[in-house]
Amino acid sequence: MSPAPIKILLQTTIAPTTDDWSIARFSKLGQLLAAQVTADGQRIYEVTLRDRDPLGAPDSVLSTLDHSNFDQLWLFAVDVGDGLTHEDCGAISRFRQAGGGLMVTRDHMDLGSSICTLGGVGAAHYFHTRNPHPDPAEHRPDDPYTTAISWPNFHSGANGDYQTITPVLPVHPVLSDPAAPAGAIRYLPSHPHEGGVRAPEGADARVIATGTSKVTGRPFNIAVAFEAGSTGGRAIAQSTFHHFADYNWDIRSGSPSFVVEPPGDGLITTPQAMADTQRYVLNLASWLGAKAWTGRG
Repeated sequence: MSPAPIKILLQTTIAPTTDDWSIARFSKLGQLLAAQVTADGQRIYEVTLRDRDPLGAPDSVLSTLDHSNFDQLWLFAVDVGDGLTHEDCGAISRFRQAGGGLMVTRDHMDLGSSICTLGGVGAAHYFHTRNPHPDPAEHRPDDPYTTAISWPNFHSGANGDYQTITPVLPVHPVLSDPAAPAGAIRYLPSHPHEGGVRAPEGADARVIATGTSKVTGRPFNIAVAFEAGSTGGRAIAQSTFHHFADYNWDIRSGSPSFVVEPPGDGLITTPQAMADTQRYVLNLASWLGAKAWTGRG
């Protein structure tokens, strides 16, 4: 008998909004995960995509996540700092403490800063006014073109293009690619102003991949991996949700009207970059896996 599909929740921190980064703009990610099957044709993942409930009250799903049958939460923090309530953060933290897998991502400056109080993983994300980087030398903009956006805002390239990443040795399973020359993924989608992540002091976590600013040449962290242990299940803190957005995978998907930077088409025209991006997603889903305990709920 085949095992039950791993249940993945893809969730944003905003209510459904046509002209914003609502979950509809992550449809290609959902389709990729949902399309994975075993050798005998059984689904590997059961994928749910949703936006949060309207602001003003705890989200009906996130605030009870620790009592749900989900195995993984991929949280796209696209809010301006108010996307998660105290109850939401508490339940998400308990979900991971009980063995659930988390992928938590945000963007530049203070975008998505409501994740700061998430147990463990929240501390991996630093913002402009909340949980800022402890080194004042890091308090400087990197993207000089969109001047309304301040630090952290690392410029890895245009939306729709790709960046060359540097896996941190030893190569983490999320970055593994046995067919690649160095055995690791080389490319991920780029973005003009990625956010900031780092491994919190005292946590069983490490930076697993870095990028390089195309403007200043500064290195920056792309992903931090938390191992499963006494604090909970596996987790990834990702520098920007644009690594997963439809627009960054294919600019023909369109973007919200407030996106004004000129896009590129590298993901469309470079098959290896798209293959690496998809492999990263599937590696991540596999590594986060099912809940660490026997049974669900």
